[in-house]
Amino acid sequence: MSDAERIFEATPADPSDSIRAEVEREYAGQLARAELKNHAAQVGINLPDGFTDYLDASKLLGEDGKPSTDAMDKALVPFKPKGPTFPQLVGAGHNRDGGPIPERRRVSLDVRKR
Repeated sequence: MSDAERIFEATPADPSDSIRAEVEREYAGQLARAELKNHAAQVGINLPDGFTDYLDASKLLGEDGKPSTDAMDKALVPFKPKGPTFPQLVGAGHNRDGGPIPERRRVSLDVRKR
């Protein structure tokens, strides 16, 4: 026997890689839900109670089986605050140029008594 054959026979196959992959697949959904809650908290969104319970966690995973930030952003779109629903009042009244309100012209008392 050659040295390479002896090393191959003496080294048992390491099952830890397959076990690790199986555990990652099993807990990927829970990890994605936790990451979604964390991402929402960082953005400043308060998720309703039980929202993540009804969410399909497989949609939050990327092609590599790990949580995807793009998918989380898409899931949080309905909860993001929207801008004002009324038109901005630029151009209305004294702030038409965007500056402060101009001061009234002062009239001399001599002019008013004439």
